[in-house]
Amino acid sequence: MFDINVRGDVKGIERTLNDFAYRQMPFATAQALTGLAKIVQAGEQDAMKSVFDRPTPFTVNSVGVKAARKDDLQTMVFVKDIAAAYLEPYENGGTNKLNSRALLRPANAPLNQYGNLAKTKLAQLKAKGNVFVGKVKGKGGQEINGVWQRVPPKNGKPASIQLLIKFEDAHPVTQHLDYRQRAELLVRSNFNRVLGASLARAIATAR
Repeated sequence: MFDINVRGDVKGIERTLNDFAYRQMPFATAQALTGLAKIVQAGEQDAMKSVFDRPTPFTVNSVGVKAARKDDLQTMVFVKDIAAAYLEPYENGGTNKLNSRALLRPANAPLNQYGNLAKTKLAQLKAKGNVFVGKVKGKGGQEINGVWQRVPPKNGKPASIQLLIKFEDAHPVTQHLDYRQRAELLVRSNFNRVLGASLARAIATAR
């Protein structure tokens, strides 16, 4: 978690206002802070689509916003807990192990539109009589842990096994989200415009 403090910017604008406009500032500031948070939210979601190959809607939509109120002038852009756990290495560095389990790399199994193995596919494969889970020595003598399918002899070819899903150990991430840097840039570059528009609306609609 990190903070972006704009209190000084708000105070600087307040000193230039007349009494009527000054009274609208708490409401206008709350609206502006929430607007800025939504700009950051959209920016972080766009970054996920750029950094990752076809991220799932669950990942992209994990970026949420807590709105500000005129009696609570702070807002929050956050990543929901489940997604935060596997996205954290892409911000702070580390390995991309998911939920302390081995990673799955599909080899000859059908993928969904996001390039991932469908949630129920592993269970379906394991239920088949010609599919097994285990380690098999490859041509170089290295053991490969995964889901395998027995292929019967056909057209003169001997029986064989086919790797469907490979279980992989975690490895260091190479992509970086730069979540904090992007949030700071978006807030600073949009602050004056968003607060100005919010204040103008607050003045125009004030009773």
